[in-house]
Amino acid sequence: MNGTQPQNRPPGPLARLGRLVHRRARVVLALSVVAMLAAGVLGVGAFGKLQGGGFDDPKSPSSRAAALIDARFGGQSDLVLLVHARTGRVDAGPADAAGHALTARLRSEPGLAYLTSYWDAGAASLRTPDGTDALILAHVRGTEEQAATTAQDLITRYTGDQGALSIQAGGPRGVNHDVSAQVAKDLGLAEGIAVPVTLLLLALAFGSAVAALLPLAVGIIAVLGTFAELDVLGSVTSVSVFAINITTALGLGLGIDYALLLVSRFREELAAGQPVPDALVATVSSAGRTIVFSAATVASAMAALLLFPPFFLRSFAYAGIGVVAIAALAALFVVPALLALLGTRVNAWRLPWPRTVPGASAPGWGRLAARVMRRPALWVLPVLALLLLAASPLLGVTFGTPDQRVLPSSAPSRQVADLLASRFPGNDSSAVQIVTDGPVDAGSLAAYAGSLSRIGGVADVQSSAGIFHGGALIAPATGALAPLGTVDAQRLIVATATASRSAAAQDLVRALRAAPAPAGTHTLVGGGDAALVDAKHTIAAKLPYAIGLVAATTFLLLFLFTGSVVQPLRALVLNAVTLSAALGTMVWMFQDGHLSGLLGFSPQPMDTSMAVLMFCVAFGLSMDYEVFVTSRIKELHDHGADPHEAVTQGLARTGRIVTTAAGLLAVSFFAFATGKVSFLQMFGLGSGLAIVLDSILVRGVLVPASMRLLGSAAWYAPAPLRRLHRRIGLSETPAPAPSPAPDHARARQEEVVSDLSESH
Repeated sequence: MNGTQPQNRPPGPLARLGRLVHRRARVVLALSVVAMLAAGVLGVGAFGKLQGGGFDDPKSPSSRAAALIDARFGGQSDLVLLVHARTGRVDAGPADAAGHALTARLRSEPGLAYLTSYWDAGAASLRTPDGTDALILAHVRGTEEQAATTAQDLITRYTGDQGALSIQAGGPRGVNHDVSAQVAKDLGLAEGIAVPVTLLLLALAFGSAVAALLPLAVGIIAVLGTFAELDVLGSVTSVSVFAINITTALGLGLGIDYALLLVSRFREELAAGQPVPDALVATVSSAGRTIVFSAATVASAMAALLLFPPFFLRSFAYAGIGVVAIAALAALFVVPALLALLGTRVNAWRLPWPRTVPGASAPGWGRLAARVMRRPALWVLPVLALLLLAASPLLGVTFGTPDQRVLPSSAPSRQVADLLASRFPGNDSSAVQIVTDGPVDAGSLAAYAGSLSRIGGVADVQSSAGIFHGGALIAPATGALAPLGTVDAQRLIVATATASRSAAAQDLVRALRAAPAPAGTHTLVGGGDAALVDAKHTIAAKLPYAIGLVAATTFLLLFLFTGSVVQPLRALVLNAVTLSAALGTMVWMFQDGHLSGLLGFSPQPMDTSMAVLMFCVAFGLSMDYEVFVTSRIKELHDHGADPHEAVTQGLARTGRIVTTAAGLLAVSFFAFATGKVSFLQMFGLGSGLAIVLDSILVRGVLVPASMRLLGSAAWYAPAPLRRLHRRIGLSETPAPAPSPAPDHARARQEEVVSDLSESH
């Protein structure tokens, strides 16, 4: 497709929007303030409705097993209290009396069920060999939200020094409690770092205090509006507490991106001599179109998370789509209204640093693009080699789900888990849970339990028919085992000799599931290792569909944006390379353990959910900058510029905007590295790295090189698709792009803008 001069056409919808906002600027701002205040009042309630956990598929076998155990057996152990005798042994003297009293108090708690205490059972597996520590295991009743609240209250009241005993909380409820508390601290620290740094960088980027404050308006509206959305959704469905993190990071980041694009273009139009009304219409027509497509690409990437059953991932889709949509609406209405009222005063309160403004051309980026296009292979090969080297650790990636190792070693639940693994082998908290969905006679149950005990890796099997080891009955049925059987179901507890969450433990789960069930029943296998197997299967089953959805929607949106079928393919390929490099670097760090001492995390398999989240977020943001750059190149192309001029001038006019926006957004994500929860460190560092790689290496080198190699074919589309694009593609009549001004002319334009601002 060859570029042609646009024909005279009626003004597009964005141009009409620009005129409307200019005429009704005060009304738009008044309505925006009312909406923001209402969202703030409503959004405060979201924090009490958001939940922890949510990593499991509610329809998976392990989740169904847990539900069945809850319904028919009072629940499986999810709260572990590690009780330490401050002096002597737990089974003698004051510690023994205190242990019995503690057990009695816990049994009176209405929020607990299925309580098993060393001081009741006296089982050796519930006490360390030296007698200094013992366990109390319990199940916390209620829905996820109710159980989290109950667990928090119990942990607060029962842990710490309690007379002759010292108590720490662990198990899934203890880990969730510590993760939630640590995330709250980490979020406060990250925002305490990111917000001041962002404000400083905004001032440096805009060179004007007034212009630098505009992105904050969009960011605040986006964050408050999304909190209100989460409050509504939290009333009707489960929403993860971690949705707060993505809301604040993306809200501020996209607010900066979109406001920076609008303000920069507005200042550019003013510097080119346009009166304020015309400058505003041109800005909304061109930059507004870019924002519409940018928001659509980011939202489509976040929407892919809705395909995954765990509400942890779905919550990020709720927050991500909401914050993108609200940020785009605020940018299209609030920022133009503010610009209409400010006019040339947008440059007021000029700061003493650079004379240039973000809207001015950045010749350095244009010169870089020109050099790359002269010798593309010389530039592309080293960059691709670097990115592929960074991606190479993906060849050895392994995946897991969050456990206590995401916490620092000082966390109580982490310490409890470490002691359980080293000094309490075979305790119920780490066992595999098997439940039947119907009654089983004693003979069939004994035969089934005996067959399970012969499977490699099984230490013993407890059932209402007795305890089995190696196929033989080693302890007959007793009153202590009777609760494992009911008239309509049987529960078996399989103690294992394998390390929890290891490959051997996962293979054992598969072997237990493959074992024939008692006649006339089906069995469900649950427990921590089974939940890990199911989580990996759930993500793996849905991931191809998610990737396909992201690729298809991105291709469609970029085709509607550019009218080319080649540009979307180029963008997808370059984005895949960048994401692979970022993910590979995270594998090198968080799985292989490099820099673990510096950042204070424990190496472990990559968190499956956070890797998927990072892919969707980084993909969407990379496409955000793809649209920024391509929009200006296409505008020049449509005005008849040859491919070389369109690319070099397009990069010159967007390079500073993209790198400034990317740098500001990366700060928000890199701030997560200051935290102590390793999966959030990984997400923040990985997303920030992907943004930096994309804005510098991809936009600065790979885009101009690929455009040079493609030539005029970069804008190719078959004739039927060209006709389709003319009918349905959202396009505006772009204002003629300002001619590249010589340095002295550009300086004079800036002096005019400066004089106008100082006069006000």
